[in-house]
Amino acid sequence: MTTEHTLMQRSGAQCELCSAKEDLHVFAVAPASDTSAPDQCILVCRQCRDQITTPDTTNANHWRCLSDSMWSQVPAVQVVAFRMLTRLSSEGWAQNLLDMIYLDDDTRQWAVSGLEGSDESDVPTLDSNGSVLSAGDTVTLIKDLPVKGAGFTAKRGTAVRNIALTTNPEQIEGRVNGVRIVLLTKYLKKA
Repeated sequence: MTTEHTLMQRSGAQCELCSAKEDLHVFAVAPASDTSAPDQCILVCRQCRDQITTPDTTNANHWRCLSDSMWSQVPAVQVVAFRMLTRLSSEGWAQNLLDMIYLDDDTRQWAVSGLEGSDESDVPTLDSNGSVLSAGDTVTLIKDLPVKGAGFTAKRGTAVRNIALTTNPEQIEGRVNGVRIVLLTKYLKKA
Protein backbone atom coordinates (compact mmCIF):
# COMPACT_ATOMS: atom_id res chain seq x y z
CA MET A 1 0.00 0.00 0.00
CA THR A 2 1.45 3.38 -0.98
CA THR A 3 1.91 6.29 1.43
CA GLU A 4 -0.68 8.31 -0.48
CA HIS A 5 -3.23 5.49 -0.25
CA THR A 6 -2.59 5.08 3.49
CA LEU A 7 -2.99 8.83 4.07
CA MET A 8 -6.19 8.93 1.96
CA GLN A 9 -7.67 6.22 4.20
CA ARG A 10 -6.48 7.91 7.42
CA SER A 11 -7.84 11.32 6.44
CA GLY A 12 -11.04 10.27 4.73
CA ALA A 13 -9.68 11.68 1.43
CA GLN A 14 -9.51 15.27 2.69
CA CYS A 15 -6.83 17.75 3.76
CA GLU A 16 -5.82 16.88 7.32
CA LEU A 17 -5.54 20.59 8.15
CA CYS A 18 -8.45 22.40 6.45
CA SER A 19 -10.67 19.49 5.25
CA ALA A 20 -10.51 20.49 1.57
CA LYS A 21 -11.28 17.54 -0.71
CA GLU A 22 -9.54 18.57 -3.93
CA ASP A 23 -5.93 18.84 -5.14
CA LEU A 24 -4.47 16.74 -2.31
CA HIS A 25 -0.76 16.02 -1.90
CA VAL A 26 1.48 14.04 0.45
CA PHE A 27 3.52 16.45 2.57
CA ALA A 28 6.55 15.16 4.54
CA VAL A 29 6.78 16.91 7.91
CA ALA A 30 10.39 18.01 8.46
CA PRO A 31 12.69 16.73 9.67
CA ALA A 32 11.26 13.50 8.25
CA SER A 33 13.84 10.78 8.07
CA ASP A 34 11.69 8.64 5.76
CA THR A 35 9.33 10.43 3.35
CA SER A 36 7.60 7.15 2.57
CA ALA A 37 6.60 6.64 6.21
CA PRO A 38 2.93 7.63 6.66
CA ASP A 39 3.50 8.60 10.31
CA GLN A 40 5.93 11.34 9.15
CA CYS A 41 3.62 12.68 6.44
CA ILE A 42 0.23 14.35 6.19
CA LEU A 43 -2.24 14.79 3.36
CA VAL A 44 -2.70 18.48 2.51
CA CYS A 45 -4.42 20.55 -0.16
CA ARG A 46 -2.39 22.78 -2.48
CA GLN A 47 -3.39 25.95 -0.60
CA CYS A 48 -2.15 24.60 2.76
CA ARG A 49 1.03 23.18 1.21
CA ASP A 50 1.89 26.43 -0.56
CA GLN A 51 1.37 28.51 2.58
CA ILE A 52 3.41 26.11 4.73
CA THR A 53 6.35 26.13 2.33
CA THR A 54 6.17 29.83 1.37
CA PRO A 55 5.62 31.92 4.52
CA ASP A 56 5.18 35.20 2.55
CA THR A 57 1.93 33.84 1.08
CA THR A 58 0.38 33.01 4.45
CA ASN A 59 -3.28 34.01 4.72
CA ALA A 60 -3.98 34.09 8.47
CA ASN A 61 -7.74 33.61 8.05
CA HIS A 62 -7.23 30.35 6.14
CA TRP A 63 -5.51 28.89 9.21
CA ARG A 64 -8.51 29.34 11.51
CA CYS A 65 -9.17 25.73 10.48
CA LEU A 66 -6.45 24.75 12.98
CA SER A 67 -8.95 25.21 15.82
CA ASP A 68 -10.28 21.78 14.77
CA SER A 69 -7.27 20.03 13.26
CA MET A 70 -4.91 20.82 16.19
CA TRP A 71 -6.86 18.19 18.18
CA SER A 72 -5.98 15.44 15.70
CA GLN A 73 -4.59 12.24 17.18
CA VAL A 74 -1.96 12.15 14.39
CA PRO A 75 1.37 13.55 15.68
CA ALA A 76 2.42 14.86 12.24
CA VAL A 77 -0.82 16.92 12.03
CA GLN A 78 -0.23 18.23 15.57
CA VAL A 79 3.33 19.25 14.61
CA VAL A 80 2.21 21.24 11.56
CA ALA A 81 -0.63 22.85 13.55
CA PHE A 82 1.84 23.91 16.28
CA ARG A 83 4.31 25.33 13.75
CA MET A 84 1.64 27.29 11.87
CA LEU A 85 0.12 28.66 15.09
CA THR A 86 3.61 29.69 16.21
CA ARG A 87 4.15 31.46 12.87
CA LEU A 88 0.80 33.25 13.34
CA SER A 89 1.18 33.90 17.08
CA SER A 90 0.96 37.67 16.56
CA GLU A 91 -2.73 37.08 15.72
CA GLY A 92 -4.73 36.99 18.96
CA TRP A 93 -6.81 33.96 18.00
CA ALA A 94 -3.69 31.99 16.98
CA GLN A 95 -1.94 32.72 20.29
CA ASN A 96 -5.08 31.58 22.14
CA LEU A 97 -5.04 28.28 20.23
CA LEU A 98 -1.29 27.92 20.83
CA ASP A 99 -1.91 28.34 24.56
CA MET A 100 -4.48 25.49 24.42
CA ILE A 101 -2.66 22.97 22.22
CA TYR A 102 -1.37 19.85 23.95
CA LEU A 103 1.59 17.88 22.59
CA ASP A 104 3.32 14.97 24.29
CA ASP A 105 7.05 15.45 24.90
CA ASP A 106 8.27 13.66 21.74
CA THR A 107 5.77 15.46 19.51
CA ARG A 108 6.65 18.84 21.07
CA GLN A 109 10.37 18.19 20.47
CA TRP A 110 9.60 17.29 16.84
CA ALA A 111 7.48 20.45 16.42
CA VAL A 112 10.06 22.78 17.98
CA SER A 113 12.96 21.23 16.04
CA GLY A 114 11.41 22.30 12.75
CA LEU A 115 10.51 25.88 13.64
CA GLU A 116 12.06 28.50 11.38
CA GLY A 117 15.39 29.75 12.64
CA SER A 118 15.66 27.10 15.32
CA ASP A 119 18.58 24.83 15.93
CA GLU A 120 19.65 22.81 18.93
CA SER A 121 21.16 25.88 20.65
CA ASP A 122 18.13 28.08 19.94
CA VAL A 123 15.29 26.02 21.46
CA PRO A 124 12.67 28.27 23.07
CA THR A 125 11.72 27.92 26.73
CA LEU A 126 8.13 26.65 26.84
CA ASP A 127 5.72 26.32 29.76
CA SER A 128 3.59 23.22 30.40
CA ASN A 129 1.04 24.42 27.81
CA GLY A 130 3.59 25.19 25.10
CA SER A 131 3.55 28.97 25.50
CA VAL A 132 6.92 30.59 24.88
CA LEU A 133 8.45 32.09 28.03
CA SER A 134 10.61 35.22 27.99
CA ALA A 135 12.80 36.86 30.62
CA GLY A 136 10.66 39.05 32.86
CA ASP A 137 7.46 37.01 32.42
CA THR A 138 5.24 35.94 35.29
CA VAL A 139 4.45 32.24 35.69
CA THR A 140 2.24 30.25 38.04
CA LEU A 141 3.09 26.89 39.63
CA ILE A 142 0.72 24.09 38.60
CA LYS A 143 1.90 21.67 41.29
CA ASP A 144 3.18 21.81 44.89
CA LEU A 145 6.98 21.60 44.70
CA PRO A 146 9.26 20.80 47.64
CA VAL A 147 12.28 23.14 47.53
CA LYS A 148 15.41 21.17 48.38
CA GLY A 149 17.71 22.88 50.86
CA ALA A 150 15.29 25.71 51.61
CA GLY A 151 12.95 23.79 53.91
CA PHE A 152 9.62 24.81 52.37
CA THR A 153 7.16 23.74 49.69
CA ALA A 154 6.27 26.12 46.88
CA LYS A 155 2.48 25.81 46.71
CA ARG A 156 0.41 25.32 43.57
CA GLY A 157 -0.92 28.66 42.30
CA THR A 158 2.08 30.65 43.53
CA ALA A 159 2.99 33.41 41.09
CA VAL A 160 6.66 33.76 40.21
CA ARG A 161 7.31 37.22 38.81
CA ASN A 162 10.17 38.53 36.69
CA ILE A 163 11.62 35.13 35.75
CA ALA A 164 15.09 34.69 34.28
CA LEU A 165 15.85 32.19 31.52
CA THR A 166 18.69 29.70 31.82
CA THR A 167 20.80 27.95 29.18
CA ASN A 168 18.57 24.89 29.68
CA PRO A 169 15.18 25.46 27.95
CA GLU A 170 13.52 23.15 30.51
CA GLN A 171 14.42 25.42 33.47
CA ILE A 172 13.91 29.02 34.59
CA GLU A 173 15.07 30.95 37.64
CA GLY A 174 12.68 32.82 39.87
CA ARG A 175 12.10 34.05 43.40
CA VAL A 176 9.69 32.09 45.63
CA ASN A 177 9.27 33.09 49.30
CA GLY A 178 12.23 35.41 48.90
CA VAL A 179 14.54 32.60 47.77
CA ARG A 180 15.95 32.47 44.23
CA ILE A 181 15.43 28.94 42.90
CA VAL A 182 15.53 27.00 39.64
CA LEU A 183 12.14 25.69 38.49
CA LEU A 184 11.30 23.11 35.83
CA THR A 185 9.12 24.59 33.09
CA LYS A 186 6.90 21.49 32.97
CA TYR A 187 5.46 22.59 36.35
CA LEU A 188 4.73 26.18 35.24
CA LYS A 189 2.17 28.01 33.18
CA LYS A 190 2.47 31.51 31.82
CA ALA A 191 0.28 33.97 33.69
